[in-house]
Amino acid sequence: MTNHIVLFEPLIPANTGNIARTCAATNSPLHLIEPLGFSTDDKHLKRAGLDYWDKVDITYHESLPAFLDYLGARKLYLISKFAHKVYSDQDFTTDEDHFFLFGKETTGLPEDFMRENEEKCLRIPMNDTHVRALNLSNTVALVVYEALRQQSFPNLELTHHYPKDKLD
Repeated sequence: MTNHIVLFEPLIPANTGNIARTCAATNSPLHLIEPLGFSTDDKHLKRAGLDYWDKVDITYHESLPAFLDYLGARKLYLISKFAHKVYSDQDFTTDEDHFFLFGKETTGLPEDFMRENEEKCLRIPMNDTHVRALNLSNTVALVVYEALRQQSFPNLELTHHYPKDKLD
């Protein structure tokens, strides 16, 4: 099973760079749904994580319908503050790939699309009266690490010892 991160029309290069770094650290493929609000060779993207760009399995999709065609019948979750189900209540231990779709920083996912797929929506609990939304890269990290936690962190280093480590 693989956890895929999907960004719908991301606008802020630093967020995408940080998300790419998280994808590199967690072996999670990154899907970018165009149009992007920046160039992937943008200097801000490089500052935020482009040095990891070659370590990330990145797929570009020209539109949301193109991504959905690519997805087929595989498992899709929409991450939204308007969802009724909490992300940590979802079971991510199934032997299938999981695709986590995150909306653009300013407007989220298209409302009609979310209403049509309400059963696939997951939220991170937060106080909506004080904060409009969480940072996109933080949200991605929360969700992918919850999925990985439930899966016992497959293919990830759980401990690391340096030469001459005092813990040996």
